[in-house]
Amino acid sequence: MSRTYGQIVATTDLHSALDQASRLLPHLHQLKATSLIADCGDFFEGTGYYQLGQGTIEREILTSLYDVLAPGNHGWPHYFEPGLREMTVCANAIDSTGRPLFDRLRVVEMHGRRVAVTAVIGVSVFLTVPLNQRVGHRVTDPVAALRELMLAHHHYVDSWIVLSHSGFDEDLKLAEACPFVDVVFAGHCHSDTYGPVHVGDTLVVKGRELADGYAAAEPVGSGWAARTAVFPAPAMVPDELAALGKKIDSICRTLGTPLGTVKDPYRGAVLDRHRLLQDVASRLRTGLGADAVVLNDTALRPAYLSDVLTLGNLLAIEPFGNQLVHTVLADRHTRTPAGLLSHLTKQTGPLAISPWPLPPDIRSVLTTGYLADTYLGGHTRQAGLRLGEVVRRALAIPLPDQEGAR
Repeated sequence: MSRTYGQIVATTDLHSALDQASRLLPHLHQLKATSLIADCGDFFEGTGYYQLGQGTIEREILTSLYDVLAPGNHGWPHYFEPGLREMTVCANAIDSTGRPLFDRLRVVEMHGRRVAVTAVIGVSVFLTVPLNQRVGHRVTDPVAALRELMLAHHHYVDSWIVLSHSGFDEDLKLAEACPFVDVVFAGHCHSDTYGPVHVGDTLVVKGRELADGYAAAEPVGSGWAARTAVFPAPAMVPDELAALGKKIDSICRTLGTPLGTVKDPYRGAVLDRHRLLQDVASRLRTGLGADAVVLNDTALRPAYLSDVLTLGNLLAIEPFGNQLVHTVLADRHTRTPAGLLSHLTKQTGPLAISPWPLPPDIRSVLTTGYLADTYLGGHTRQAGLRLGEVVRRALAIPLPDQEGAR
């Protein structure tokens, strides 16, 4: 059955928050009849649903309910999978020969207008994709890419919509530099700014992250109107998606598995991830005899912890499956360890470090495979341990029947 598009609905940064499926699925299913459903990136990674399902459920949601996608830095390889690559658009992602990695735009009819829907990913955002996932890929300046695209298609396009995975502040600059764009749907930033914000005649708007809500835009008069909304209360999953709902419920039951009793410093509060990582860094340095340990706060996610640590809690706190590795530092970092820390902080945010300050002439550090490969030139050997295992030991006392499994 053909659909008539009355509006564009865009989610962003869902991060596998499938515990909200009973809000997300019924409402998007209802909206799909009259709306073009889009996502602004990072639909994958962030919870135990992703780690246990490896993105299969997220992919099924996207192919069942969505029409067009912007690639995000999380789950970058998924956007190249059959079924998803055909749905993904991006104006500024290219391969090593300069060819587009994805279709550059989609044109749809809406209220008698020919509307071009395209996407961009920020240059700095793209560089946070793990190095091994982006070999042979690169991105160009989003502004230049959008201007080039507009000049090539302006003769048969009436309106321009951009799905951006760059951050709200960057999207305000993008709107100012590209006044021909009607609406920028923002993503990536996880800020409390949602808009819509007017930049000249361009609207910048962002839906609420983690499956809490969405943004919408529609033609009004000669221009566009935009708004944000939250997903309504849980409802019955429609029959067409019942099998998908059962898969989500099955993983949900597994995530409820208890792992231990939460220790006093972390019980009954939202996790202070820096405090926890400092504890972890000290444990690792002592237990593995490393010269130093360097971890980034964003390797973990904050989550509320009650009395019992569940598998779902642990995988929500450490959703990326980070391997710990030993890496030998380049000479320039050995000579100026303060410069190394400044470089890492600029790229990844606050760090947990043991010892502090780093000793002079340090030759190697224990860190995550992500930090080693992306920012430190690669690792020399595995530590034989995952970050999540150490986090579990730091957070909780094993239940009596788990003592032998420590």
